[in-house]
Amino acid sequence: MSGHNKWSKIKRQKEKTDSQKSKIFGKMVRLITVEAKKAGGNVNSPGLKSAIERARDANVPNDNIERAIKKFSTPGVEIESVTYEAYGPGGCAMIIEALTDNRNKAAQEIKFILSKHGCELAGIGAANWAFERTPAMEWKSKVTIPLSDEDSQKLEELVDELEENDEVQSVYTNIE
Repeated sequence: MSGHNKWSKIKRQKEKTDSQKSKIFGKMVRLITVEAKKAGGNVNSPGLKSAIERARDANVPNDNIERAIKKFSTPGVEIESVTYEAYGPGGCAMIIEALTDNRNKAAQEIKFILSKHGCELAGIGAANWAFERTPAMEWKSKVTIPLSDEDSQKLEELVDELEENDEVQSVYTNIE
């Protein structure tokens, strides 16, 4: 009966919650770094302010936020924002936003995840027509499509796997 005591259960629960927090913190720090580079370190710029607010909503520690803002000034790795378009199960349009330091690696990882679920990347502007940018720099669907229960389940699995990728920040779809 080894491994069935209270400490083991607490340890496993803590590992699970810590790994989830780590993924969220990593995504938020990456977002802040990109926005800090765009703003030139100006904390009062709207994009950086919004990124900091999102990080605080996700309970990212202030030290991590400050480090991410300072990180933009040091030469080295360039993190850039990349947008991919795809069509998912049932013909729903998808926009996948990623922050990466290696475009080729990110594209290959996203292609691999999509191909596992029977989908492919679309060309530039192929899925963009179904969305519009909001003032908060997010995508809102202009045209929605209904999905069957089976396609909804497939889409949910696909989106979950995409969001587990460290470089993917957001996935937007145009389903009802």
